[in-house]
Amino acid sequence: ASAHGKPYDAAVALGCVIRGETGHYDIVAGESSRALMDLSVAYGLPLGNGILTVENDAQAWARARVSEMNKGGGAVEAALAVLRIKNRAVDGSL
Repeated sequence: ASAHGKPYDAAVALGCVIRGETGHYDIVAGESSRALMDLSVAYGLPLGNGILTVENDAQAWARARVSEMNKGGGAVEAALAVLRIKNRAVDGSL
């Protein structure tokens, strides 16, 4: 819920997992994605997954920059698209 006690219409998770020298990368990447899906389904919440999974800093910045891949913006657009579909279904206009 928001600071005012009202539920959110949608959410976006942003983060970055950079592969290191241990096997934790695969676990963190997979489990964070699964947890976001579980939250979305459990709460009927459109949730954009903007968690980057990369090999190094350069890949992370290339994916994050608005002037390049803008993956955060894509996650927002995905959440808003699902919200529009959800609202149409509630309004009966699907």
